[in-house]
Amino acid sequence: MWNDNVERVNNAEQARQAINARPASGRISFTEYQRYDAIQNYLSELATNYTDIVSVEEIGTSYEGRAINMIKIGAGASDNPIILVEGGMHAREWISPAFVTYIIQELVENEANRNMIENTNWLIVPVLNPDGYEHTHTSARLWRKTRSPGLLCTGVDGNRNFDFHWMETGASALQCSNTFAGSAPFSESETSALRDVVLQYTDQIKLFLAIHSYGNYLLYPWGHTSDFPEDVNILDALAVEVESAIASVSGTRYTIGSSTNVLYAATGGSADWVKGVAGVNLTYTVELPGGGIWGFDLPASRIIPVCEETFEGVKVYQNYVENNFKKN
Repeated sequence: MWNDNVERVNNAEQARQAINARPASGRISFTEYQRYDAIQNYLSELATNYTDIVSVEEIGTSYEGRAINMIKIGAGASDNPIILVEGGMHAREWISPAFVTYIIQELVENEANRNMIENTNWLIVPVLNPDGYEHTHTSARLWRKTRSPGLLCTGVDGNRNFDFHWMETGASALQCSNTFAGSAPFSESETSALRDVVLQYTDQIKLFLAIHSYGNYLLYPWGHTSDFPEDVNILDALAVEVESAIASVSGTRYTIGSSTNVLYAATGGSADWVKGVAGVNLTYTVELPGGGIWGFDLPASRIIPVCEETFEGVKVYQNYVENNFKKN
């Protein structure tokens, strides 16, 4: 019976997604979850319509050959401090690409947020794992990993595939596990693409956000130990400000802390690698609210409320970066 219910829910959700949620005007919609192509088309439209502040770059290709695109947003100097945002690492977490796309819309199309791009540049990857994301729309709603083939099972958990304490804890060497860390660090073209961006802009990136779901967590490193980073006071204080801003909208609360201490130990994650290897001090994993039957299937009616409240937290992050790293 449970399997029958799962199939019915999946079929109903896929039927809703098959309806064209994209308005005739060409703007992106947040009343439904968008497919990969719709998000890529939106990025292209922005690059065409806002040439003074937007460009789009293909930073890599997925195993199945889909472009992994990154949008660059900035109205000021090219050497302004950078905020890097990663979305869509885990395929089933649909609210992640939705929220990251919402950030893009607010930065580019909402003139009220112009101040957020004048002294801060943004690098944003809305769908880092396009193969997995499409697979959740067409075949298996709860798919998590990439789609690279293995001898026994398909896919690697991208958030266990980064070369920092790789395969130490909270990661699996078993191909069929949802937390399979891969045959080697950066075995996946998707994680390698993000790595290369970070290394290219290391000196400018001042804040990194990995957007996931679900669970209402604002997490900072580390995932390999319960010990805290040396700058834990800064990381924690900033997270407290962000959490307060989010809560001010509709009362949504987040748990704040290091990954190991408030959630679970897990190594090979992007945020830990960005801090521990690339040297970006301010790195966070944001676990957005869940909903639906499995937590990952937050109803589409919740997209806008979650995006609106969480964007208030993004404003706090940007303000901190501008105040502390702005070019004179």
